[in-house]
Amino acid sequence: MFEGHGLGGGFMWLFWILVIVAIAWLVRAVVAGAGDGRNQQKPSSPLEILEERFARGEIDEAEFERKRKLLRR
Repeated sequence: MFEGHGLGGGFMWLFWILVIVAIAWLVRAVVAGAGDGRNQQKPSSPLEILEERFARGEIDEAEFERKRKLLRR
């Protein structure tokens, strides 16, 4: 009646669960690793942050020049 099934047939579901978990872990590690590459940049200097804010239009030219002079002191 149970010929050829033994432990292989009874524990086959455990094997597949482990395979699925391993694949999910691998995909998560690869995705997390790809995101880390962008976050490992050197911290921006205050002047670089000011320039980025000016480029995005968050501050006008007069405010940019005033703050740049303050940073250079």
